[in-house]
Amino acid sequence: MNNRAIALIWFAAFNEHDLEKLLSLYDENATHYSPKLKIHQPETNGLIKGKAALRNWWADAFERLPHLHYEVLRLTTEGEIVFMEYIRQTPGEADLRVGEVLEIKEGKIVASRVYHS
Repeated sequence: MNNRAIALIWFAAFNEHDLEKLLSLYDENATHYSPKLKIHQPETNGLIKGKAALRNWWADAFERLPHLHYEVLRLTTEGEIVFMEYIRQTPGEADLRVGEVLEIKEGKIVASRVYHS
């Protein structure tokens, strides 16, 4: 499967809130950085590692934000990197334009980094 296909599955899993499908795309020791982590889990300084931490983070997000949805604007792939630009939408909050980088090795996401203001 190519990296663009992985990114499209990532969006589908996220928008379906399918935690198992989402986690299946990640390496066991994957890292994830997000400014939202700094807010909701300040002790992480925005960075978590491993599938257990990813599971806890996204399970909490899906529970807190049951209508959270990402609208894809752009996908750019080059080598092991996918840059995704999307709109984060959830009722009661302003839409947020997000950039996210996935680093993919041997068909698994090994790192993801979220950027927004």
